Amino acid sequence: MVALIGATAVGKTALSLSIAEKLNAEIISVDSRQVYRYMDVGTDKVSLSLRCEIPHHMIDIVDPDEKFTVSDFAERTVKAVSRIFARKKIPLFVGGTPFYYNALFHASLNSELPSDDNVREKYRTLANSQGAELLHMRLAEVDPETAERLHKNDVTRVTRALEIWDLTGKAPSQIFNEGEKRDYGFDILYIGLARSREELFSRIEIRLEQEFSSGFPEEVSWLLKNGFDERFNPLKGLGYRELIECHRGKINLHEALEASISRTKAFCRRQQTWFKKFEPAIWFDMATSNHEQEIINAIQNHLNKEDVHE
Repeated sequence: MVALIGATAVGKTALSLSIAEKLNAEIISVDSRQVYRYMDVGTDKVSLSLRCEIPHHMIDIVDPDEKFTVSDFAERTVKAVSRIFARKKIPLFVGGTPFYYNALFHASLNSELPSDDNVREKYRTLANSQGAELLHMRLAEVDPETAERLHKNDVTRVTRALEIWDLTGKAPSQIFNEGEKRDYGFDILYIGLARSREELFSRIEIRLEQEFSSGFPEEVSWLLKNGFDERFNPLKGLGYRELIECHRGKINLHEALEASISRTKAFCRRQQTWFKKFEPAIWFDMATSNHEQEIINAIQNHLNKEDVHE
């Protein structure tokens, strides 16, 4: 397996299309938001016309009001890999959701963890009365690793983590790391794309400004009109939450843009921290070149190693 990783706005998508064409590959999106239909502009999806030229998987597979777990992602991805291999193609993973990569290639999947509506409601009430930040601080006390991965405003996932802690007496990260590993037999090589933080922040600003002027507000308006609102986790994501607040009259469009930029930069910093832990990886500085031929050579060397093993 080969994966193209890196922080948001580093340039994964454009490079992946060129590489996939030259290597006769099909792309598997590793993006926790691109799995949802109707969320196109705000998730920066590849256009349908490009997807017709180069097949993409794990895009537009569920509606925003449907539950979709990391276990669902892993199971459906494994099936996609099998179909790609059956067509004599190469699966190329592309995306910036570290948790999905970790679940697929490294860690355990614990789908049978206990749940309790009363415990969950206790933490929701606490968040509503005293704020999401306090809830996140509570999680940081019992499970710093999970707290680092989750944004302080992601009340749903922070609540779930605290629920697991209450019911098991163990940190979710501990359970995840100690659980039975699912070995899919994948030998992964990560191709990491890097830029300086200053350059990434500049690219984030440019991209979000383009999205806000190219249909993102209208996309959110359509979602709200069709019943997809902030009750559902995907609509709490970067950009969507701010534009919903704008639609509700709580902030103006400029404030929504600035808040989206700020949250995306914070997410970018966390991505950079997470991806540093991924191995084995070969990193390329995209500020000097797109390194396309070097990356293709690295991928071919990895694939040839697999051929030798077979």
